[in-house]
This record gives sequence, C-alpha cells and structure tokens, in this order.
Amino acid sequence: MALRTIYTADRPVLRIKAKPVQRVDHTIRKLMDDMVETMHHNYGAGLAAPQIGESIRVIVLHYEDEEYRLVNPEIAWSSREIEVDEEGCLSIPGYRGNVPRAAAVKVRAKDAKGHNTQVRAAGRLARILQHEIDHLDGILFTDRMEPGEKLWRVEEPAVEGEEQLLPTGTESR
Repeated sequence: MALRTIYTADRPVLRIKAKPVQRVDHTIRKLMDDMVETMHHNYGAGLAAPQIGESIRVIVLHYEDEEYRLVNPEIAWSSREIEVDEEGCLSIPGYRGNVPRAAAVKVRAKDAKGHNTQVRAAGRLARILQHEIDHLDGILFTDRMEPGEKLWRVEEPAVEGEEQLLPTGTESR
C-alpha cells in the first residue's frame, strides 16, 4: 500500500465525469488499498479515485466499523426527505459548509472482487456515499450548497507552502 497525494479543488480531474471501470482486477484492488490508506492517513470518511488523480469510478469509505470499497457505484434510489448537514472534503481542506442531501439512498456497485453488491444507507452513511459518488461526476460539495450559503474555515493543520484554493464563486466567513 502507498499513500497518494490528494488533489485540491483547483485540479481539473475533479471537475470531469470519471470513466467506468471495465474489469475489477489486481490493479483496481491495489488502487483501493492505496485509497484506504490515504483516506485513513488524512482522517477522511471517504475518498474517490479522482481525488488522487485517477479519473475512474472507484470510491472507498469507512463508517463506524465497516469499510466499503465500491466500483462503478450509482444511486439506484434516494428518499424524498432531505437533510441539511455540515460537510467537508479532503480536496477542500480547512473548510466546511451546509449541504442538503437525501436522507436515505440505495447504491448499486461492484465490490472489490467484482461481484454485484448493494448498500442501503441512511443518515451519515447516506451522506458520505452521495458525497463520494458526486466526485465521480465532477461535483464538489460546494456545488450542492444553497445559493447564498457560505463556507466557514475550520482549524486544520496547513501544509507548508501549499496554497489553499477555494472553488470559483465560494466565499469564506
């Protein structure tokens, strides 16, 4: 396993639709291992392949004591009930914002062995899944914020010499 660099919001790979994975093989499993290690090292709840520069449809996430490794995930169903809650992103370090999301979802995908799987989720797990799947479609959480809603800065250690960029049109408070 290897730590990978997490791309920030100014990188074009985060704004394009990722390509579907044709076959789940050792290369994809190795990528998932790297993504899990990178996610944990950076204290993230989830990570999408585009966030490490790989424009393919792969996400990993950790919720409570369960780890998810999903290939070509898609939301098959979402509740009409919407919840607004705080989100952050490893690609927008140091900022949070309130984002409306479906309260529950059902996601179809392939697992790390290439088998079809489903994840039914509500609450925080549903939010993490939606956030990571958005990354596969070139969408950042700031795109989902209500008009006029502002980001706020949180105290996180800054990486020396690295400029922290916000997506165009975002403000901090």
